[in-house]
Amino acid sequence: MWIKLARLFVIKTKFEAFLVIYGLGAGAVERGFHYMQQYPGWGGRMLFAACPIAVFMAGARILDSIERAGAD
Repeated sequence: MWIKLARLFVIKTKFEAFLVIYGLGAGAVERGFHYMQQYPGWGGRMLFAACPIAVFMAGARILDSIERAGAD
């Protein structure tokens, strides 16, 4: 039973990966807007920029792992 539950959290296709990346990106932009409200000016803009950059790096890693899993 635990194996069936764990399989729900495994990303198997690129479509699932893109859905996860979209969700991460939407959350990162929302977090960035909160940073800009809390820290007006240069600091808030830098924190805003850091949020989507982290999603780009995570998205690349997710897509890379999907491609490597398919090559095996």
